[in-house]
Amino acid sequence: MTAFNEPVAPGGHHDPAPPDPEPPMTPAQRNAFLGSFGGWAVDGFTLATFGLVLAPTLTDLLPRTGVEPTTANVGFYGQLGGAVFLLGWGCSFLWGPIADRFGRKPAMIGSILLFSLFTALAGLSTNVWQWMAFRFLCAVGIGGEWAMAGTVVAEAVPERLRVKLGGILHSANYIGQLATAVIYLAFGQLLGWRGLFLLGLVPALMVLFIRRNTEEPARWQAKSAQRQRQSLFAPMRAILSGEYRRRTIGNLLLLVVCVIGLWATATYVPTAVTDMAKRAGWEPSSVTMLAGASAALSAIFTIIGCLCTPRLVDRLGRKGALALLFVLMMVGIIGLYAIAYPLGSITLVFAVLPILGFGGANFAVFTIWLPEQYPTSIRATAFAFTTTISRWFAAAGTFVLGFAIHAAGSLSLPLAATALAFVLGLLLLPLVPETRDSVLPD
Repeated sequence: MTAFNEPVAPGGHHDPAPPDPEPPMTPAQRNAFLGSFGGWAVDGFTLATFGLVLAPTLTDLLPRTGVEPTTANVGFYGQLGGAVFLLGWGCSFLWGPIADRFGRKPAMIGSILLFSLFTALAGLSTNVWQWMAFRFLCAVGIGGEWAMAGTVVAEAVPERLRVKLGGILHSANYIGQLATAVIYLAFGQLLGWRGLFLLGLVPALMVLFIRRNTEEPARWQAKSAQRQRQSLFAPMRAILSGEYRRRTIGNLLLLVVCVIGLWATATYVPTAVTDMAKRAGWEPSSVTMLAGASAALSAIFTIIGCLCTPRLVDRLGRKGALALLFVLMMVGIIGLYAIAYPLGSITLVFAVLPILGFGGANFAVFTIWLPEQYPTSIRATAFAFTTTISRWFAAAGTFVLGFAIHAAGSLSLPLAATALAFVLGLLLLPLVPETRDSVLPD
């Protein structure tokens, strides 16, 4: 006997009830994703600016500081500036406790306003030390945006879309970097390095969208009673004690490896290409276009890598995907700095850049992985702590690298040696739990 509400097909057979359709994203969820995507994109725009115009900036400012702008000096002060930037980025761990205590939205807005202002001021610098000071303060804002955007998306979007949108979100940073490269290609000669930095005020417009359209994730709002009882730095103590200590240290060390690779390679691609083109006798306008094209190609393949990351982490697991991307980074670094650069082969550089660019999506794994490892009450703090304090460790490494570049008088051997960091990264993977097939914890 059939129940009155079960459809019966001709012949007496039951038709299976159609599955309930999954509800679409709500306007609030879409706006949370779009606001986070936009904030992370303008972060990438700013980040790329410092690397893309590093050579012309230092070539102009070093003589004003009493230093000859040789290739070795540009490399040394560039790496010193990178270390200063990383020190500022490390200070941005404060955005995590702020977001866990007062909300994801105000922390996101504050970080964007800070890096927008000091990027523009960097364009008004009159000497290297002033430029580095502005770069430090800019980094305090930039460093918080990844943690804020990644936390908001993980908490606000439907669970069925969380991993996919996490990969798409991280591509935003490289879309911002690609936009910088395109602008530099089209208007680099007109804007100059100062004009490009002054465009840093544009990201502040993103704040208007976030203020009007982004809501606090319901997961965070549900913890209001717990937030009111805890001190600002209670989440910091939590992630460094008990069950979370091992994974926090593991994530921190893995991100140190990622950052060393980023600053030692991708940041120096335009500088290396500029140096090679000058040695080959290219015209200044062509050198500018070539540097912009190298940055654009690297960014395009990192975007592709980010979009592929959700599938990689589902197929290989979080650890397996990160291991694969680490291997690609090693191959790209060696190919670029141990082979192409010494040979002076710009063609070979552009052949290797897709590998290096795709490997650079290793950061996207953490956008998906980190939120899965911590509950809502400490998630932003854990995300910010591991992605920012790692910059302090990397700052020491990049300073040593800058000294090595200065001593060697070349970018080649010191930067090629950074491939060893990714070997260490593979050995560190057992410190962190695999979270494939898990849902976001409350």
